[in-house]
Amino acid sequence: MTVTLMWEARAADGRAAELLEWARAQPLPARPVRRETFTAPGDRVLVLTWWDAPYDAELPELPEPAGELVTRPVHRWRFESHGT
Repeated sequence: MTVTLMWEARAADGRAAELLEWARAQPLPARPVRRETFTAPGDRVLVLTWWDAPYDAELPELPEPAGELVTRPVHRWRFESHGT
């Protein structure tokens, strides 16, 4: 089964590039099958990681960035792939 973890944060005013750099530099203690980083309007940064694991597996996630980098707590979601 493939599980996808989604991590999304909104940068503080003028700090989108810094938040993007911070997110891309964060190591995980295990290597996912795939990892991609995205940006979106509103100074948002999104990181998706794909894992070969059961839905409820304990998986490493990106931490919360320092409070001054973001406008709110990070949003996190977990998805299960059902194929195409």
